[in-house]
Amino acid sequence: MNDAITRFRQALKAGHVCLGPAITLSDPLVTDALGDSVDFFWIDLEHSNMSPDAVNGHLLAARARNVPALVRVSASGTPFIKPALDAGADGIVVPQVQGVEEVRQVVRDCRYPPLGRRGFGPRVPSNYGRDGGGAYVERANRNIFVAAQIETLEAMETIDEIVSVPGLDSVVIGPWDLSGALGMLGDVDHPNVVAAMETIIRSARAAGLFVGAGMGTDPDYASMMAKIGVQWLQVGGDFGYLVDFMDQFTSAVRSRLESR
Repeated sequence: MNDAITRFRQALKAGHVCLGPAITLSDPLVTDALGDSVDFFWIDLEHSNMSPDAVNGHLLAARARNVPALVRVSASGTPFIKPALDAGADGIVVPQVQGVEEVRQVVRDCRYPPLGRRGFGPRVPSNYGRDGGGAYVERANRNIFVAAQIETLEAMETIDEIVSVPGLDSVVIGPWDLSGALGMLGDVDHPNVVAAMETIIRSARAAGLFVGAGMGTDPDYASMMAKIGVQWLQVGGDFGYLVDFMDQFTSAVRSRLESR
């Protein structure tokens, strides 16, 4: 039983808003260092060139901290999803889904027969073959957290069909890409963008799915997203934390020195 992903689901069901960082840097000490401060990790392969060895290191660090690790793959498809799951990812986030059939294929790639078409060869999640029988298959099919990012017009237009796909656990809003799809890239506070997000949230919650979102490190925006129904938030990421703090710190010190 994967305690970390089970606790994550239970927290969401209980109404707790879960917060987690995007991981883009290769050193697994980044994940280890952040582990006590977060509810989940979002290991981002869409916008980084992380090697398989680096991903393995982050997944190890997340397991050591007993924090669930969701891997955002670069695209849908077996070659992207299966290696992440076999390396021990607790869940998969697929960006830029185009419609219901793609989401069905994602779910099939994440689950073993008879529920899906995932090829059998789990290394880490089966404890290197020690726990690879029928009980493992049932547990994996039950526990893997499958999420699709809704950030295209095609996905928006078929949202009610997408949230009805059996085996999908969550949709994830991508505010920036969604705003771009609506012709106003970056204007994530625009009423049309907020209305589109609210439509996604209503549809998903009515279908019994969890709702996540990716965003930066703006506490006010995070609070707004939680208030309109988002339950788990990827809030910024590793390199941003470094840059933001260093910029703020150096600016604060220099302003004090200049005022002397």
